[in-house]
Amino acid sequence: MNEKKIIAVVGATGSQGGGLVRAILADPDGGFAIRALTRDTTSPKAQELVKLGAEVVRADNDDEASLVAAFTGAYGAYLVTNFWTHGSAVREQQEATNLARAARTAGLRHVIWSTLEDTRDQIPVDDPRMPTLQGSYKVPHFDAKAEVDHLFPNATLLRTTAYWDNLAGIGWEPVRDTDGTLAFTLPLGDARLAGIAAEDIGKTAYGILKAGDAYIGRTVHIAGEHLTGEQMAAALSRALGEPVAYRPLTHDAYRALGFPGADEVGNMFQYYTEATDYFTGVRDIAEVRRLNPELQTFDQWLAAHADAIPRH
Repeated sequence: MNEKKIIAVVGATGSQGGGLVRAILADPDGGFAIRALTRDTTSPKAQELVKLGAEVVRADNDDEASLVAAFTGAYGAYLVTNFWTHGSAVREQQEATNLARAARTAGLRHVIWSTLEDTRDQIPVDDPRMPTLQGSYKVPHFDAKAEVDHLFPNATLLRTTAYWDNLAGIGWEPVRDTDGTLAFTLPLGDARLAGIAAEDIGKTAYGILKAGDAYIGRTVHIAGEHLTGEQMAAALSRALGEPVAYRPLTHDAYRALGFPGADEVGNMFQYYTEATDYFTGVRDIAEVRRLNPELQTFDQWLAAHADAIPRH
């Protein structure tokens, strides 16, 4: 029997990494084994992965030596950073640098780098349509990742997108108007949003790994479905069993909400709105489905998760 190829998964207890971990563990004959990387191997989520059959090891994106140790002996790795833990483009780029150097030192054969577009390709940094943040970015958690893509020359660049999971109490959920009507208020205008179930990012990454060398050095843009705000509100109405109205905010109104990161998220939605043709155009749902035959539609995701969506 051939020895299984070890895939080291950064952020294994998070949304993206967790999806890949579970996809590999659910396919015991697929030829891959999991090495789950986490900062806290004693956490409940880490221990759950142990019970599922994963090797769980400690590693931290801020500690290059720990990454080298965790990657050594692995065939490949899924590399991801989480901007929202600190909100700093500079720090995220340092994490990416640590990941890239550690991958080279360990001699990994196939790396998948979870990244996003550089929004400045569509909305230049000096464009007054939206504020410039952290000195030189329009949407720092997009732009900072794209700016360091060159650190991963022989990797698969996996350009992700917005999670539908954000509806489950992470700021996207419908809110009740004064008349009691549920209102879906994201600032999308008439644009289409390229959304995806978070677990499908990991499942698609698994499809890339199963394809062998075919995707090394390539960029893969992914989404589960491209939907307008009206279409999302209609789907929410079906899933929640009551009418949900689409009442989008302007981008300026969203940026003015004042929660931590409101300017960043407002800029992100303005980018989604103004670059909708580009952003959805490069995300070929049929190609994503070939990599991940279980790719969920928004309705399918809602059928499984509607109970987790708050109704304030």
